[in-house]
Amino acid sequence: MKVIIAGAGIGGLALALMLHQRGIDCDIFESVRELKPLGVGINLLPHAVAELDQLGLLDTLAAGAIPTSALHYYNRHGQPIWQEARGLAAGYAVPQLSIHRGELQLLLAEAVAQRLGAGRLHTGLAFESLTQDAQGVTARFRNRTTNQLEELRGDLLIGADGIHSAVRRFFYPQSDPLRFSGRMLWRAITDADPYLDGKTMFMAGHQDQKFVCYPISEPLRRQGRSRINWIAELRIPDPELPATDWNRVVDASVFAESFESWRWDWIDIPAIIRGAQAIYEFPLVDKDPLPRWTQDRVTLLGDAAHPMYPIGSNGSAQAILDARCLADRLQAATMRRNTGIELALKEYEAERLPPTAGIVLRNRLNGPEQVMQIAHERAPDGYAHIHDVVPQAELEEIAMRYKRLAGFDPAALKTKQG
Repeated sequence: MKVIIAGAGIGGLALALMLHQRGIDCDIFESVRELKPLGVGINLLPHAVAELDQLGLLDTLAAGAIPTSALHYYNRHGQPIWQEARGLAAGYAVPQLSIHRGELQLLLAEAVAQRLGAGRLHTGLAFESLTQDAQGVTARFRNRTTNQLEELRGDLLIGADGIHSAVRRFFYPQSDPLRFSGRMLWRAITDADPYLDGKTMFMAGHQDQKFVCYPISEPLRRQGRSRINWIAELRIPDPELPATDWNRVVDASVFAESFESWRWDWIDIPAIIRGAQAIYEFPLVDKDPLPRWTQDRVTLLGDAAHPMYPIGSNGSAQAILDARCLADRLQAATMRRNTGIELALKEYEAERLPPTAGIVLRNRLNGPEQVMQIAHERAPDGYAHIHDVVPQAELEEIAMRYKRLAGFDPAALKTKQG
């Protein structure tokens, strides 16, 4: 079996490593000419970390990533709403990890080069089209250096090429628009003094004005400092999707005034904003769930399959879970003839499409961050105690419901791993 993977993001690289582990041949094709440590921070939930542990990568990851100890929610006045332990502190077998996205991508790419060979990751090749027959797939990639089309043959093709997936667009050229929330994100990294225990992730505000913050560098933490990944979010007056370049660098003056009073005894958010070297603007978008991902010998994975709001730390985690499921199904397919590949892709879709579609829709309702919106709606000017506004049982149910939906309920994971 020969697998063609379009896209060398976290999902595509994880899939390549999992296929290799199962004795399945693959090549990865990435449109950018050189992988660089771009982007900001991401959070890897325990069920995704467990999959990377199965690849023997946990020790390498843990050397650079923060083992997230807790998640806190606050209102816009800095009053606590909900706090819970995370990762090892919450009883999981593996940590929850906060890391720079670019560092994680390069770590996975290095593992691919070491295990599959340096010639299996091909850069500067952008997917353009494909044809299929009963024996396999012919994929065409545009060489971004020579501008020539290169034709490749494989038994199947996996579109793991992100939210702007060219593979997805090939099958859905007109009826698959981005859905804009009306909210804008500003993302950056600031080196500063640590807050709380130096390992806590927190969110403050409500759905129209929110600040997310978590440290992402274990080496810096050990030096008594903190590399803080942060996201500021605001609803913007114009409800139309901005036509400007995504991830463009902007000045803090675009949004910082809205957070100027957010100084509390344990953190100074205006100072965090001022300390960033570069701030990137990004619209909060997703897409409606597709009725199907699979077209004969082609399927989708990660953001190409289910782009979702970055709520609940689930984008990268779900891509890794996709990769594990698909690799397992393809391994089983090697024991079958004729319909093995087509059946494997349908089984993968049947298992992964429903839960990821549920996460996309739940994230539109703010996922576990509902607790901030509920607190804001019931007590916009604050409260003496959160339980005067939102009962403990309601807070607990919201938190656990999302864990079950996203697949990281501690009890279920213990049963599965046990």
